[in-house]
This record gives sequence, structure tokens and C-alpha cells, in this order.
Amino acid sequence: MVFAILRRVSLSGSLLASVAVDKSFKIPLSAFFQSQPSRSHLSRESCTVLPVSVSNFSSKANKPASDSELLRVIDAEIKCAEDCDDHDRVEEIPEGFPFEIQNERGKNTITIKRSYHGEKIEVLVSMPSLVTGEEPEHDRRAGRNDEELKKERANQSSIPLTINATKNEGHGLEFCCTAYPDELVIDSMSFKETKESDEQMLAYQGPDFSDLDENLQKSFYKYLELRGISAMTTNFLHEYMINKDSREYLLWLRDLKKLIEK
Repeated sequence: MVFAILRRVSLSGSLLASVAVDKSFKIPLSAFFQSQPSRSHLSRESCTVLPVSVSNFSSKANKPASDSELLRVIDAEIKCAEDCDDHDRVEEIPEGFPFEIQNERGKNTITIKRSYHGEKIEVLVSMPSLVTGEEPEHDRRAGRNDEELKKERANQSSIPLTINATKNEGHGLEFCCTAYPDELVIDSMSFKETKESDEQMLAYQGPDFSDLDENLQKSFYKYLELRGISAMTTNFLHEYMINKDSREYLLWLRDLKKLIEK
């Protein structure tokens, strides 16, 4: 189960409720989000905390009752996170995946890198924006207008990508994109310099990407695909970031518990 939704639905409400020292209560935790193309594990059964009396923690000297109750809620969340099948999952890198992955603990982004005919391709991948509900049927997209496609995308999970394709001289292009299941959308494109002067920052950067000629837009999508930004790549990154979010959430909970216990 992915805890990007749980942290809003579960922990925030539970921590606020912990201030009122109730001797016995239950906290149900559950969330659902759309299935991703490559895995069906992205779901979770309801997680219920068994009633525990606050008096069980009275042996902790010099600790306010509210702190003990807060620790109880955190422990319950940690157990739910540990029982989840995402936090310790090792992602299988697809065959032909051309990038090197750089992932650091505690960061909400990863970086993937590769070289392509003398160019340096670097992609900054951010945490996913998860949307609950059923995944739309992709085979119904044909014939839809822009407004219908926008509404459809609003009901899909996505990940933000910042793609830099840099030449040896340090000049290149930067694309800000949103990756949906099986679909990449270029939101903007700009020139990229190694060091931006005031004049360069004020330089004309061209029209909005959506205002470019349709054939030119298609050519830029092909440009990115040739450099490895394919549906296979973005779908894998989507799953990778969902699992990273679960791992980071568990680590965050453990660090939070250590801080409260001090």
C-alpha cells in the first residue's frame, strides 16, 4: 500500500485526535488508488489499531500522557507501514532501461542519467501525485478533444519530470513534463545555459509549447523518445517513485518516533 495518501488521511487526523486522552478507541486506516500498468499490488486492506489504554504507558517517567498517546499512534502507523508490501520491494529494472539511477535516502526526488551521442541526458524525477479511483480506459482516448483529455488526465496519477539534454559545450534544452500512465505531456520547453546572465534570463524563450506548430510538437516528443524518455521508462519511474514514497514515509515515521522519545 502506498502511504502518500495515508499520511494525509491517517496520520494527520490520528495525531490531532491523540491530544484528547481517550482510554479506548480505534483508528481505521484505509485508502485506495488507481492500479498502475505494471503492477497490481497498489492496494491495501484496512488497518485497524487495537484498543490500548493510555495507562499502559504510565511507567514512562516524566512523559506527558499526550506524548505517550502520540507514540502509540506512531507505533501503529509504523506497524502498518512495515506490513505494507511496498517499502521493502526491490524494483525490477526493465530490460533495455538506458539510465543510471541515483537515489538518496531522505530526498523526495531521484535523478536518472545517461549519455546519448555526446549529449548528457539528466532527468529529475519528483514524487508522484496520486489520484484515487479507477484508471481510465486508454483505448477510448482516440477522437477526444483537448478539454476531454485534460479532464481524463486530472483523474490519473502522474509524476513530474524535468529533463535536460545538454551538449558538450554546456548548452541544451530543458523540458518540464508530466508523465501519466503510458503518456508523456510536455508542459514547457526552454533553452538551458551553464551560467545564466541577466541578458540570457531576459532573452526571448519562444512561445508556449502548446502554441507551437503541431508537427513541431510531435518532433520534440520524438526527440525525447530517442533519448530514452519512452512509455516504458515513465511507467517504471512511476512505480519506482510510489515505492520510494512508501520507504521514505516509513523512515520518516521512525525518525519521528526517535525525536518524540528523546
